[in-house]
Amino acid sequence: MLGGVLTATAAQAGEVEVLHWWTSGGEAKAVASLKATLEKKGDTWKDFAVAGGGGDSAMTVLKSRVLSGNAPAAAQIKGPSIQEWAQEGVLADITPVATAEKWDSVLPKVVADVMKYKGKYVAAPVNVHRVNWLWMSTDAMKKAGVTKAPTTWDEFFATAEKFKKAGIIPLAHGGQDWQDFTTFEDVLLGVGGPDFYKKTMVKPEAASLNSPTMIKVLETYRKIKPYTDKNAPGRDWNLATQMVIKGEAGMQFMGDWAKGEFLAANKAPGKDFLCAPAPGTTKDFTFNVDSFAFFKLKDAAKIKAQNDLAQAIMAPEFQETFNLLKGSIPVRLNMDLSKFDSCAKDSSRDFVATSKTGTLLPSVAHGMALSSAAAGAVKDVVSQYWNNDSLSAADAAKRIATAAMTQ
Repeated sequence: MLGGVLTATAAQAGEVEVLHWWTSGGEAKAVASLKATLEKKGDTWKDFAVAGGGGDSAMTVLKSRVLSGNAPAAAQIKGPSIQEWAQEGVLADITPVATAEKWDSVLPKVVADVMKYKGKYVAAPVNVHRVNWLWMSTDAMKKAGVTKAPTTWDEFFATAEKFKKAGIIPLAHGGQDWQDFTTFEDVLLGVGGPDFYKKTMVKPEAASLNSPTMIKVLETYRKIKPYTDKNAPGRDWNLATQMVIKGEAGMQFMGDWAKGEFLAANKAPGKDFLCAPAPGTTKDFTFNVDSFAFFKLKDAAKIKAQNDLAQAIMAPEFQETFNLLKGSIPVRLNMDLSKFDSCAKDSSRDFVATSKTGTLLPSVAHGMALSSAAAGAVKDVVSQYWNNDSLSAADAAKRIATAAMTQ
């Protein structure tokens, strides 16, 4: 058991137990940097890592711990799930830390609101991932005579045809529901625009869900599948990224965690690969924010350590260190990005810009919008449509409308 027993000489120190599922590569290094920060404050870090399942396994363990009255100090929870936990009355109010550190002035309101319950901070964000990225292999582009990233869906299909004629798989894809939906989300935003996205994926309205625009979105989405390869079903996202890294595929729709794969393969942005917003989404930003929610504790030393953790997560030093390791960008709006690569700088510039224009949008594919029940239901329909050519766009739109209104 990490941590040991508090001694009389370390009376001011407290143990902070943190549940997370960052157990590999850059993620593990990122967690280690947070542990080091806490230990500098005199606190004892107790690692509660639960690998696998994108956090599903971790949530199962967390529920049993909370129900037994033995909650950790903090747990990796994000999006509407934070509100669901808060409704149970088990989350701690860390507003005093947030107020002292002026979080409201350094976070976009749309992000800050996700971290709050009834106006009180109950969670702290560690990073921002941009989801609506298109990644391209420059080697594949040269072979296919492609000179730039497509900025419209018509350009995307023309580019895909060039890759196909050059004997290159146009689009690397992994047929898992969240990957299907990541691509769908890009199409929906690119075809429908930010207001349509909000009316279908953030605060769903029946009229928008059942509109001709949704039919057009679905028809555009279906046109993409023939440009993927027959081995796509069930493929992990990082294996799809490897196809682009090797030049076997020309493009991939994926969040900026894919960049970590390129960098690990010693590929340089702008030279070996391109990062560009998905077609039609240049002025928009779909986000996936990782965060830690804080649970109610009774021990004064542990509460102090918990507050130290909240403060450390949002500190500029940690935001820089963590995000350089994770491949994401800082969630603070006023950060110095001199150490970050060109893709991260582009991402941060657009993050700041869209936070002012109302086009900073939560990703459904990555648990930032809709209730978990509604998001799961919508993902199911979209994957059914992707995999079943006999399901019409009109029928799929009706099913998506029913699913999205599930709360």
